[in-house]
Amino acid sequence: MAEEINKNALVGRKLEWAVNTPEALAAHKEINGSIIRTRFPPEPNGYLHIGHAKSMNMNFSLAFEKLGVAPENRRTIFRYDDTNPEAESEEYIDSLRRDLQWLGWEPERTTYSSDNFQKLYEYAVVLIKKGLAYVCDMNKSEIEIQRELAMKRANARNKGLDPDVEAPIPSPDILPGRNRDTSIERNLKMFEDMKLGLYDEGTYTLRLKMDFESSNPNMYDLIAYRIKYVRHPHAGNGWCIYPSYDWTHGTCDSLEHIDYSICTLEFETRREPYYWILWALDLYKPEVYEMSRLNIEYTVLSKRRLIKLVDNKCVRGWNDPRMPTISGLRRRGYTKEILNQFCDDVGATRSMNLVEMEKLFQTARLKLSATSRRAMAALTPIKVTVTNFDEVVAKMKAEGEDITYDVQNSPTDESMGSHTVTITDVLYIDSSDFRMVDDPNYYGLAPNKAVGLKYFGGNLFCDEVVAKDADGNATELKCHFDKSADRVKPKSWITWVPKTGIPCEVRVYGHLFDVPEPTDRWEEELNSKSEIVHSNAIIDPSVMEYVDAKHVDKWHSNPALQFERIGYFVVDVDTTYDSAKNEGKLVFNRTVSLKEEVAKKQLSAEEVAKLDARRAKQKADAAAKEEKMKIAVIDFFKLASEYAGKYSKYNEEGVPTHMADGTEVTKSMMKKLAKEQKKHAKAVASWQKQQKK
Repeated sequence: MAEEINKNALVGRKLEWAVNTPEALAAHKEINGSIIRTRFPPEPNGYLHIGHAKSMNMNFSLAFEKLGVAPENRRTIFRYDDTNPEAESEEYIDSLRRDLQWLGWEPERTTYSSDNFQKLYEYAVVLIKKGLAYVCDMNKSEIEIQRELAMKRANARNKGLDPDVEAPIPSPDILPGRNRDTSIERNLKMFEDMKLGLYDEGTYTLRLKMDFESSNPNMYDLIAYRIKYVRHPHAGNGWCIYPSYDWTHGTCDSLEHIDYSICTLEFETRREPYYWILWALDLYKPEVYEMSRLNIEYTVLSKRRLIKLVDNKCVRGWNDPRMPTISGLRRRGYTKEILNQFCDDVGATRSMNLVEMEKLFQTARLKLSATSRRAMAALTPIKVTVTNFDEVVAKMKAEGEDITYDVQNSPTDESMGSHTVTITDVLYIDSSDFRMVDDPNYYGLAPNKAVGLKYFGGNLFCDEVVAKDADGNATELKCHFDKSADRVKPKSWITWVPKTGIPCEVRVYGHLFDVPEPTDRWEEELNSKSEIVHSNAIIDPSVMEYVDAKHVDKWHSNPALQFERIGYFVVDVDTTYDSAKNEGKLVFNRTVSLKEEVAKKQLSAEEVAKLDARRAKQKADAAAKEEKMKIAVIDFFKLASEYAGKYSKYNEEGVPTHMADGTEVTKSMMKKLAKEQKKHAKAVASWQKQQKK
């Protein structure tokens, strides 16, 4: 019992948990010297997303910039936080490594939390011997009741009330719990039996003897170990007890000599147990810094939701170009330079904010504009037969003018070379450049109207609409060239593809969701038009070698093409095209539109009405949310619109006890309602915090 530490000693040391002793600081300095070390510790339970890209940028770069650390003294460890084998897999492990490498970050070394399983187990034994950990047989619902009671008592103390009056303890079996004060010998024996696999899953856990009088629920005797008969994807079959996140996280940070433990704000309440564990183990305590999560419009970054999108086949997989995953963005054509620049621009602060998707788009445009090879394409082509082609070409040749034009691959970078395009008697233009009915503000082609033809140096005049589809849209035209000296100068010049163009499929991607901030009903808010497939597109034949399937990188990291006047595109991995045989499927993904496309987009009356309705709904929802946040927690069920008129009586905490008709509310229903009230309290606290900022 000599090593046992009593509760009073714990309470008295609260303010010291985060303070390193001079001896610990000296030992850490001796190991690290002038090195400053951070870590990036994702769990391999899904693919990395753009939020992880921000975390990588922070841990590998921005943190050192903020701290003024010289480049030669910067070190970052890449650690797999693999303590939950049920959700983890080798596929995820491989994907994390690949994404980190692709983004260009070079860790000092790669580690696994599971490599420390034996050490973590030994540390648990140390705490049992200190009287700071015990084997517990309370089930999930009992622990929940215990935590709720402890929280009620803490709230009472914070209000200056007597907790024994406001939240009396019905039995010591509940609080502090029937196992908490059991002997060290009993706990050592039972923990060893847990390790040997002598108990069923869910029967026992190892809990930390922390502080039930704290106002922080994360100090209510957290679980350090649980029994799981699941094979570990990295450690194999050696263990049937697995450490929890809280037990593992800070311990591994200390073992790996981390200076700065950087995480997102939802882990802020875990800072206290983080330091408590390191204090109890007499380990070095890294500095902890919390930053806001990346929240970006029109997407979700919750792994649970992303997994559901994949499992329900709402997308093509984790690497679907609509997904916010690193692999999805890479497949869509975003480069590491784009993503890292975006993360640099977003920065790292504690302020919660929603980043506009347009910010990412604009970063992409700026980066791709200077590096993209140009080509002409028609996504929904209209066939154009030039009726006076032979006559015009004969005259051009007689005057020494060629019908094949040398075009720069980049208008700003001559080193990118050039390609040729040849005018033919049959051309293809994009349907966006033609209207059946002309308009004074429309500068494209229409019946009995001329436009300029890019590179040709003459006009294309529409004489006749030859064919239409079922919706009345033109699919074939008869036109003639006009290169006369007195022709009317066109107001616009459109792109075209010769009849030797290559057929291809072009996938145009929009927002994954219809609303900027998906709600709890996010599955209903999916955008049905997030992927538009143009299966009969056609592209300039000069890109034949460029788009060969053998040039498609297995990581979907391909140079971009700019389809002139349309946007930036990359070849997709679904491509099977063989340029030598001129056969196979050719697929392009749009990375981002051009600025002018956004400006010129014409919405139908129906689309305008839908947009206005959506904006009005968003405005109304925001106003309703604000009003809801003004409702006191105790009045939640009396004043919130969704509960109006449902209940007639309430307990002292404002939780309904009787329905409107006088029927008594069941205990299980009261429990659910109490949880809803807690959610409201948490939301109100968060909202009030934001208002102060």
